Amino acid sequence: MTVAFFSGKGRRIGVALGAVSAGLLVLSACDKPTPLATVTVGDKSVGVEAACYNDGDPIKESLIQGCLNDKKAEHSIKVAMDDKVRFGVDPEIADNGWTLFINGQQAEQEPYKKTYRSIPGSAFFSSQTGETTSKTQISIVETKGKKLTGIWHFQLKKTD
Repeated sequence: MTVAFFSGKGRRIGVALGAVSAGLLVLSACDKPTPLATVTVGDKSVGVEAACYNDGDPIKESLIQGCLNDKKAEHSIKVAMDDKVRFGVDPEIADNGWTLFINGQQAEQEPYKKTYRSIPGSAFFSSQTGETTSKTQISIVETKGKKLTGIWHFQLKKTD
């Protein structure tokens, strides 16, 4: 003869509590997502998490060049020369300040402190020798004083 230790209602409550506990355990193991940076051209938009990020603390000097030059953008967007390229960042990035790097080279001296800006597409497709290029890697770099705290990569592909 078997005896039921829990009623049907008790078993359901126990299962529900177990599921909630398991869900909380899984969520506590997740990393906090990095702030997002977004590039928009016309009605197309690409948002990415950071390629290099240290939870708002400075990235180690030994890792910066590798992140800027060796890591390639996973997301791309097509840009015509007469398009406006719109960059957007989370407010916490803007609070610290951010600059653009083009193909690993710093393109601006002073950090920008707003969440949004717009730049003509033609600014991204000429090389230092004056020749035009068909694709360009753009990096949004978050700064905190003289330290770099986050790097986001996008690839702009030139269209006709």
